[in-house]
Amino acid sequence: MSTNRTFTMIKPDAVEKGHIGAILDKITTAGFNIVSMKLTKLSQNEAEAFYAVHKERPFFGELVQFMTRGPIVAAILEKDNAVDDFRKLIGATNPAEAVEGTIRKLYATSVGENAVHGSDSDENANIEAAFYFSAREMY
Repeated sequence: MSTNRTFTMIKPDAVEKGHIGAILDKITTAGFNIVSMKLTKLSQNEAEAFYAVHKERPFFGELVQFMTRGPIVAAILEKDNAVDDFRKLIGATNPAEAVEGTIRKLYATSVGENAVHGSDSDENANIEAAFYFSAREMY
């Protein structure tokens, strides 16, 4: 059974380019409610912990460096079928393969700098939301 919440973050590349407002507009226009949100910056230890699943992959160091280079916007979104619907809204990891009108097609520049993160399962959405937000910050 799917839940009605997912986690996203607007990554440093999109924040640096001033796309926060446009991305949030796409999210809310698609029917998602933002139930928690913050602008924050990851430390190296936090980025390594969040992406620990990729620790043995060759891109891990580059990923951590990218995710710590500037602020990100973390958010919990709510909507029926949230995880699947949000994955469709953001598009393929590679913006060249993303469907027209998706967030990554519009705002990402590469596989590595792909503008946004979206949880890939209900379980990961809960884990990722809890990484960024305390219980009192989740509404």
